[in-house]
Amino acid sequence: EKPKKEDSCHATKPNMLNVHLVPHTHDDVGWLKTVDQYFYGDRNDIQHAGVQYILDSVVDQLLKNPDRRFIYVETAFFYRWWKQQSSSMQQTVKKLVNEGRLEFVNGGWCMSDEATTHYSAVIDQMTMGLRFLNETFGPCGRPRVAWHIDPFGHAREHASMFAQMGYDGFFFGRLDYQDRARRRRDKEQELLWRASDSLTPPMADLFTGILPNGYNPPEGFCWDQSCDDPPIRDDPDLEDYNVDDVVRRFLAIANSQAIVYKTDHIIMTMGSDFQYENANLWYKNLDKLIHYVNALQANGSKVNVLYSTPSCYLQELHRANLTWALKMDDFFPYADDAHDFWTGYFTSRPALKRYERISNSNLQVTCNQLEVLSGPASRKGPFGEGDSQTMKKAMAVAQHHDAVSGTEKQHVANDYARRLAHGWQRCQVLVSNSLAALSGSSAERMYCDNLNISVCPLTESSKKFSVNVYNPLARPVTWPVRLPVNGTAYLVSDANGKSVDCQVSVNRGFAVNELVFQVQAPPLGFTTYSVSLLQDGPPPASTQHLFSLKTENLCVHLPQFLRVTFDPDTGLLSSLSNLETKQTIKLTQNFYWLVYNASDGNNLQSDQPSGAYIFRPNSSTPFLISKTAKTESIQEVRQWFAPWVSQVVRLYTDSKALELEWTVGPVPIDDDLGKEVITRLDTSIKTSQYFYTDSNGREMLQRKTDFRPTWNLRQSEPIAGNYYPINSRAFIKDDVDQLTVVTDRSQGGGSIHNGSLEIMLHRRLLYDDVRGVGEPLNETSNIFPKGLVVRGRLLLSLDRPPSAADAHRPLAQEVVLQPLLTFTDGDLHPNTQLEFSGLQAALPPAVHLLTLTQWDKDSVLLRLEHQFQSWESKLNSQPVTVNLQKLFSTLEVLGVSELNLSANQWKDEMTRFHWTPMTGTGHLNLFIRFYYISS
Repeated sequence: EKPKKEDSCHATKPNMLNVHLVPHTHDDVGWLKTVDQYFYGDRNDIQHAGVQYILDSVVDQLLKNPDRRFIYVETAFFYRWWKQQSSSMQQTVKKLVNEGRLEFVNGGWCMSDEATTHYSAVIDQMTMGLRFLNETFGPCGRPRVAWHIDPFGHAREHASMFAQMGYDGFFFGRLDYQDRARRRRDKEQELLWRASDSLTPPMADLFTGILPNGYNPPEGFCWDQSCDDPPIRDDPDLEDYNVDDVVRRFLAIANSQAIVYKTDHIIMTMGSDFQYENANLWYKNLDKLIHYVNALQANGSKVNVLYSTPSCYLQELHRANLTWALKMDDFFPYADDAHDFWTGYFTSRPALKRYERISNSNLQVTCNQLEVLSGPASRKGPFGEGDSQTMKKAMAVAQHHDAVSGTEKQHVANDYARRLAHGWQRCQVLVSNSLAALSGSSAERMYCDNLNISVCPLTESSKKFSVNVYNPLARPVTWPVRLPVNGTAYLVSDANGKSVDCQVSVNRGFAVNELVFQVQAPPLGFTTYSVSLLQDGPPPASTQHLFSLKTENLCVHLPQFLRVTFDPDTGLLSSLSNLETKQTIKLTQNFYWLVYNASDGNNLQSDQPSGAYIFRPNSSTPFLISKTAKTESIQEVRQWFAPWVSQVVRLYTDSKALELEWTVGPVPIDDDLGKEVITRLDTSIKTSQYFYTDSNGREMLQRKTDFRPTWNLRQSEPIAGNYYPINSRAFIKDDVDQLTVVTDRSQGGGSIHNGSLEIMLHRRLLYDDVRGVGEPLNETSNIFPKGLVVRGRLLLSLDRPPSAADAHRPLAQEVVLQPLLTFTDGDLHPNTQLEFSGLQAALPPAVHLLTLTQWDKDSVLLRLEHQFQSWESKLNSQPVTVNLQKLFSTLEVLGVSELNLSANQWKDEMTRFHWTPMTGTGHLNLFIRFYYISS
């Protein structure tokens, strides 16, 4: 039964200004300290903060006065605290929750970042936190309001997900200073966000409120132990009686705030970062404030103050029955002043961003899917006890808005990476058990986690080994495998014993050579390739090419799909052609760096430096690293732009994408200049200032240089003010050509010049940007003491605009959920099953298997999504029907029940507030379904 929220909300008064005071704490799941240091209150030399003491103190103070309220957000911390409580304390807390005195808002494992997170990982972390609350507290523990008070800009896809999770509304604290000024003037700080152009309203509509003070209390009214504001001194016999002054100041602030909001209800956030460690200070003064302000009503005052929560406040806005301004774009980029654009963190810590993305793939692929497909054998088998929970918690914490965002201190970034590595180690046991059960072979499996730097001890030393390729996608994939080897000739055979074309070339890593071959893996399953050494010795003088190469004009082409040419004078790319569609564009690519130089006289208008959050280049003209590239053609084109910038250009036989594998670092700082390194693609496409970026890896949004859809922009930063988050892809197009770039991690980018697309790859900075992290973004490591070296891939496709999504949608999913390779030394047992698919047939191209995970002993959580927007494909934007009973090969479906997106409500029981927009029309359907399956 839906909890009656109004039963626990304090009564408001008609014909008065009702001020809803919301006591809260904002507890970062890692930032200046690690998540565990924050929980315990360790390392207070860095920052005084201890979450366990906050929860202890708040519960104690709530019990002293039933009028008091408190909201809590971060389930990662609450879970830690809950486990340590006695059963009597747990019962006490349940009573507080049931009475609405302690309310959970948001409720995910963390408060995720919105620019650099992938939607699949956000859904997982929200599901994890909400499941704990559901199972612990029942319906009264289910949050009704999403609460993102600190993330640095807000993504449309997040709002869409929150709506599909059943939230009634969404509140946040940060938005662009120009946007806020316009909304204050027009009383549009509360609005209706239409968060999808494909889902039929109101499926993705979300009421959105912008909080008045970020998430802090009004000035002069902070009564935490960390604050300096005077307490309410209400004994007239003692010195400095100040009740009249406090009430007067409060009424002035309340009336001033009411002018810029639409109803006779306003909200005030009474708390901030890690506050309420001594909750008595806050509550004692709030009790007095409410008493003395409301006492004036006897003298005709029209202000009523009450303890409240976001859901109680939202309920009053809903009762007002007004129409609300409609918003259909997003809240990026975010600037808090003219030269202070928070667009640097889109790229900050690129190695951590990539590691998080790989870890997401490993979690979805291995821990979750294989645990379902192989059953209990995965959790206990020949390799020990497998565990996916450690990885799930590590990934959930990594979604925090100071984690994958790259805005934490270095030792905290190290902790996030350590947690992911530890989670993956625990997962590997589960994967080995699963593959042993499915293949019938308990031979030891190796995991080569350093293939990105071409390191794998087994392939470098073994004369015979097998490669198991597990494909997590619900359709077959073809994937290039590149292995470090020390031989010069190899025989590669597939699961049927048929030999496979392979090449050996000189390696850039520690091994002498690199073995390259294409694998084809079945949907939601694995195949096995055997590799045998034929010849040892020195590197090959000449080898069979991956693609034909005409050195006289540096032209690389595959007859089936693509051709790319290089300028013989510069060594740079010069054109890209799609041979199927008979289209060609001019395409040049180079690398540049931008710099903030504090001593530069041009910077007098603001001393804001670039840092972990902020992107603030000195000039709108980037420095070219090199006009030419030294090139070498060995089955691929290798380009050297500088000792610290290189690239490999590759075309694979069965691929419709051009691969650019870039390596950047150590970024030199011996000139005392930090640098932000970009690559820029310049084309003949006529873009007219428009370009397109994805929202959290899902729907595409149109962007326009020097423009915002909802206000008249005064552009003060021509580069940083035109950067947007690119989570998985971006594209530029005109009527004829579309160039799409698929990325392997979250990055920042934009289209500063017509026909161009630039992406920031790496940042190394020498100043802190004064947003709290307190250290420059200057990453080094034991392996790279002179600065981090980062490697990544961009995949380029050229298509006609009406059909471009048919290529980039599956391509992006392949990069996000890439095949997992495991290795076995020597000959496999003759009875080993070399190939397996968990599906009876591949899913249609439009349908993506988003989640397949064990829910409990007898049931599985399945999420299927339509992965095309309603407008982007004639072929694939239509609704699709899937027969669940004919889906899996190893599972018998006994029953199906449909849930909301976060799996904490039955779909047919999910009811949300209805809001009326001032304007807006419906759109075509895009069907998304989320199932809970008994097996």
